[in-house]
Amino acid sequence: MSPSPSLASALSPRQRTFILLALSLGGFAIGTSEFASMGLMLEISRGLSITEAQVGHLISAYAIGVVVGAPILAFAGASFTRRTLLLSLMGFYAVGNLASALAPTYHSMLLARFVAGLPHGAYFGVAMLVAASISPPAQRGAAVSKVLLGLSIAILVGNPLTTWLGQQMTWRMAFALVSLLALATVVMVARFLQPDPHEVRTTPMRELRAFNRPQVWLALAIGSIGFAGMFCVFTYLAPTLVNVTGVAERWMPVAVGFFGIGAIIGNMAGGWLVDRLQFRAAGVLLLWSIVVLLLFPLAAHSAWAMVPAIVAVGTMGALAVALQTRLMDAAGDAQTLAAASNHAAFNTANALGPWLGGMAIGAGYGHASTGYVGAATAAAGLLLWGISIALERRDAGPLAAQCR
Repeated sequence: MSPSPSLASALSPRQRTFILLALSLGGFAIGTSEFASMGLMLEISRGLSITEAQVGHLISAYAIGVVVGAPILAFAGASFTRRTLLLSLMGFYAVGNLASALAPTYHSMLLARFVAGLPHGAYFGVAMLVAASISPPAQRGAAVSKVLLGLSIAILVGNPLTTWLGQQMTWRMAFALVSLLALATVVMVARFLQPDPHEVRTTPMRELRAFNRPQVWLALAIGSIGFAGMFCVFTYLAPTLVNVTGVAERWMPVAVGFFGIGAIIGNMAGGWLVDRLQFRAAGVLLLWSIVVLLLFPLAAHSAWAMVPAIVAVGTMGALAVALQTRLMDAAGDAQTLAAASNHAAFNTANALGPWLGGMAIGAGYGHASTGYVGAATAAAGLLLWGISIALERRDAGPLAAQCR
């Protein structure tokens, strides 16, 4: 995608910085909301008088909302200006999280989390395209990474903060805070991102036609299944630390912080691997995930062993970089739909992981069994990666023969 000359050349570095900050703030709000239920699982369970498995269902409801909303809203909003779409999506996100903060019962909370998840993927898809359009060609990659940086900072800072607030006051404060952050994003986007009269519009059908490619669907399947292991373990991290490791609940913000450190490391390492290995990086990262997840149940019995184990689980987020790059290469003209659907795939994993983990715990295998369940999903993702590589080599064969 080429940058818009009217914006890229007209904006000063200061104006561009404020726009990127606004977009990143939206990513921070989304990341904080997405993982808040995981850090506050015990508090939400007690507050709504529900089981830990039912809190897992709340997490899955949000993830299903992302899966449903990302392609539908990206498709429906294809003819809208990006500024209008961003403002609408973030306003919608503020409402969904306010409803989550006020939900009186389990079933109303289930609905609120589903609604809150709907604009998640489409926001990231549009925000990354805006970041690229306002930046000079040599700086587009850095601009896109700054949008995603908000998500990484949320894991490192936002989630430990909301976990602490939830423990000190009430878990509802976490979602109320996210609603305020979303409204702040709306104000900043409205203030700093001016309408672009030269913006090139696309159409829903054009996006849909370009999107229907086997390699795109395989990349999404790898994310949906191969990424589920990280969510499987992280969702039940609090009860695992309390019931298996024997750590007091007050240490949960620290544990979430360690996960955030791992996520930052994974984000940096993922970019480094992709630059050198391209799509092969996904295979390397899936193998790494299998090893980490198989070792997690062993580490769960020692507080000191859990520190590097939690950091290592966080590094599994590097897979997102590899798959995002793969989708950009494979999607052609369907950039908006591909970018949004990438987050839908990860939230399919966010729904699948807690569900499978909850089944294993409910069957009596214990909280640490989530590591083995996650390793199985990573192995399935590795199998899909192998199929994708095989198809790519098969399709490249006739092309190579024609070139000779």
